[in-house]
Amino acid sequence: MSLAALLVLADGRFPAGGHAHSGGAEAACKAGRIHDAATLEQFCRGRLHTAGLTAAGLAAAAALGIDPALLDTAADARTPSPALRAAARRLGRQLLRAARATWPAAELDALAAAFPRGAHQPVVLGLAARAAGLGAPDAAHVAAYESVSGPATATVRLLGLDPFEASAVLARLAPDLDAVAARAAEAALLARTAGADALPAASSPLLEIAAEAHADWAVRLFAS
Repeated sequence: MSLAALLVLADGRFPAGGHAHSGGAEAACKAGRIHDAATLEQFCRGRLHTAGLTAAGLAAAAALGIDPALLDTAADARTPSPALRAAARRLGRQLLRAARATWPAAELDALAAAFPRGAHQPVVLGLAARAAGLGAPDAAHVAAYESVSGPATATVRLLGLDPFEASAVLARLAPDLDAVAARAAEAALLARTAGADALPAASSPLLEIAAEAHADWAVRLFAS
C-alpha cells in the first residue's frame, strides 16, 4: 500500500468531477434540512451510514478484483433513482479518465471499453485503487470519505457556512468513517465467495426522492 497514492486518490483536487456534485446537500439545504453545522453533521452521518456504506462496499469489492460488470449491476440494483444512477455513471466516467492518466492499467482500459458511457463511480474507484496499489480497506475509506466530504464542501458554497465548521464536522465523523470502511471491507471479503448479495445495500429513500426533484430544477448550482 502506498500512502501517497491513497492521499492522491482521496484529494478533493484530483480531477474526478466531484466538485460539481453536492451529494444531495443542495436539495437538503433548499428543504431546510441543512441550515447550520449541526444539521450538516446529521445529514452527513446519515449519508455515511447509508449511501456511503453501500459505495464503500462496492469500491472495496472492486479493489479485491471482483468482476466489475457484476458490481456495476449490483450498484444499479442499489440505486433506485434514475437521476442518481446517471450521476454515478457521469462521475465514474470522469474518474476513469483521471485514473487511466494517473495509474495506467489494463484493468482500467478494459473497464473503459466495457462501459463507454461510464460505470458506477464506486466500482471505478475500487479499480483505480487497485491500479494504484491500494487494498480494499483503502478503497472503502476513500468512498466513505467522499460520501461526506462532498456535501460538507458544497454546503460552504450553498449556505456560506464557515469552512472551519465544515472541516470540524468531518473530523467529528472520523470514528464513523473508520467503522463504515471496516464494515464495507469485511463485506467485500465475504462477497468473494458469497457473491454481490453479501455487499451492503443500505437504503436512503429521502436522498433518492430529493435527487429526482433536484434533477427537474430549472436553476441549480450542482449537477446532483
